[in-house]
Amino acid sequence: MTVGSRRWLLAVVAAVLAALVVALFMTRAAQPQGLKAGVLDPPHAAPEFLLSGSDGSDVTLDRYRGKVVLLTFGFTHCAAVCPTTLATLAQARKELGAKADSVQVIYVTVDPERDSAAHMHDYLAAFDPSIIGATGAPDTLATVRADYGVTAVKEGTGPDYAVAHTSSIFLIDPAGMLRAVMPFGHDAADFAHDVGLLIAQ
Repeated sequence: MTVGSRRWLLAVVAAVLAALVVALFMTRAAQPQGLKAGVLDPPHAAPEFLLSGSDGSDVTLDRYRGKVVLLTFGFTHCAAVCPTTLATLAQARKELGAKADSVQVIYVTVDPERDSAAHMHDYLAAFDPSIIGATGAPDTLATVRADYGVTAVKEGTGPDYAVAHTSSIFLIDPAGMLRAVMPFGHDAADFAHDVGLLIAQ
């Protein structure tokens, strides 16, 4: 590599690093009210859907208008990520105390072949009876995933197949606006913190 090429490469690297620093600063600066999740700025209306609920009723976002909705995707045969997410959200509701009445967790299946509404009801009750499972026809669920940028890929064959899927949690405010996306790995305190802020607005 010539001296000129090295200088050009260093200049490019420096420019990229500078851009990353600016982007990080702008992202942090855009986070309103100290939310710990990745904030959508500006927020936008959360895509509506119509699915079958584990409580025997239709599941729509409009049904829960006035509450903070924590929307996540998974399946009942998930080995680790999904149970961890559900346990975390259940604990967050406990930490919110009386404010938990203003929160609804919706768990949309990525595995309609095995996740009937009745099966999801029994599965979710072990974490928190208030959590609503949502299922539907495969093409309907695919549309919901696409609207939220969620991927789901079946892995393996036979009855013990798995589904690799996006594990983020979507935070929707009482007005139905998608405000933030929380990646997998945050603890219950982070969710309680962010939900508390959205309730207070």
